[in-house]
Amino acid sequence: MTDYRHRPPGGPRRGRLAAHGHNVFAEMSALAAQHDAVNLGQGFPDTAGPDTVVESAVRALRAGHHQYPPVPGLPGLRRAVADHQQRFYGLDIDPAREVVVTTGASEALAAALLALTSPGDEVIALEPFYDSYSACASLAGATLVPVRLHAPDFTFDTRDLAAAITGRTRILLLNTPHNPTGAVLSVEQLREVAALARAHDLLVISDEVYEHLVFDGVHQPVATLPGMFERTLTVSSAGKSFSFTGWKVGWATGPADLVTAVREVKQHLSFAGGTPFQHAVADALRLPGEYFATATDRLRRRRDLMTDGLRALGFDVRPPQGTYFVTADITPLGERDGMEFCRALPLRCGVAAIPHQVFYADPEAGRRHVRFAFCKRESVLRQALDRLKEGLG
Repeated sequence: MTDYRHRPPGGPRRGRLAAHGHNVFAEMSALAAQHDAVNLGQGFPDTAGPDTVVESAVRALRAGHHQYPPVPGLPGLRRAVADHQQRFYGLDIDPAREVVVTTGASEALAAALLALTSPGDEVIALEPFYDSYSACASLAGATLVPVRLHAPDFTFDTRDLAAAITGRTRILLLNTPHNPTGAVLSVEQLREVAALARAHDLLVISDEVYEHLVFDGVHQPVATLPGMFERTLTVSSAGKSFSFTGWKVGWATGPADLVTAVREVKQHLSFAGGTPFQHAVADALRLPGEYFATATDRLRRRRDLMTDGLRALGFDVRPPQGTYFVTADITPLGERDGMEFCRALPLRCGVAAIPHQVFYADPEAGRRHVRFAFCKRESVLRQALDRLKEGLG
C-alpha cells in the first residue's frame, strides 16, 4: 500500500470554494425567522441530550478544566472512543496512536482531505453529498468526483463507482448512514466498495456521524472488512449520537500513519479545544446500550410520524433507513423546482425545508426533492404537518 505519511499537505490551493449550500441553509433559516416558520431545514435537535452527560460537563467546568487539552485529545476520551469501536464493532484501536479528537466531524473531514490529498488529486464522493465535502476538497486543491445515488431508493451502481476511478483518484469518501437521503449502505455494497479500494490502492474516508441513528438494517463500518482498516479513516462525533451538536466534539480513528497525518494538520486548524466537553463525551460513550436503543426508537417514531404525514399530504416519500432527515419528492404536488418550492414555503405554509439541489455538483440535479429534518419534538412535527396541510391544500 502507498505510504501517505509524507504526502505534502501544502502547496497552492486552487478552485472556488463550494459555499452555495451553506448560503442556502442560511437563507432558509432567515426566511424561517422572518415568517415565524417551523424550521425543519436545520439539522439539529430541539431538545438536549442526556442529563447525566450535561452534568459531566458541569462537573468538568467546576473542577477547573478550562485550559487546552492535548492536541490529540484528552487521554480519557481517546480511550473511550477506542472502547466504543471495540464494543460496537469489534475493532481493536490503540487510543494513543489511532485516535485523534477534533472540533466536530467537520474538522476531522477537513483535516483529512488537507492531509491526505495534494493539488490535482481526485476524491470520489456519493452524490448528493454534504456540501462541506466539496469545499474541503477545493481547499486541498483536489477535485471532488460525484457518483450518483439514484432515487427513489438512493442506491448506487458499483459500475459507476468503478468508472469514476482514474489514475488521479486518491480517496473514496463514504457517508453512511447518508445525509441527506437517509440511505444506509448494505454490507454487500460495502464489500464492493472495499474491493475497488483494495484493487486500486485507494484510501477511504468514512463519515459515520449518524452511526447510532439507524432505523432499518444495521450500520457496519467499512473498516471492519478484510484489508480495510489499514486504508480507512473513520470519522464520527458526539453531536448526532447524543444530541449535543453545539459541543463540536468529533474524532477520527484508523491506522497510526493516517491519524498522525490528520493530527498534524488539525493542530494548525483548531489546535485543540472543548476541554470540559471532552470530559463529558468520554462519559457519554460509556452509556449503557439501553440509551442508544431508546434514542433510536424515539427518533424512529418521529421518522414515521413525518414520513406518514408527508405522504398523506401528497408527497412521494421513502422512509429513510437512518439519520435525521426525510427526502420528499414534490412532483406529485405539481411542483417542479425544489429551490423555488423551499423559498416560498415559509411564507406559504410557515415551514422551512432544504432543496436537494444544494447537495449536488450540478445545480440542475435533485430539483424534484426536498429535505425535512425530523429531529424535533413530536409536537413541533405535528404543528409543521398541520401548517403544510393548510398551506398546500
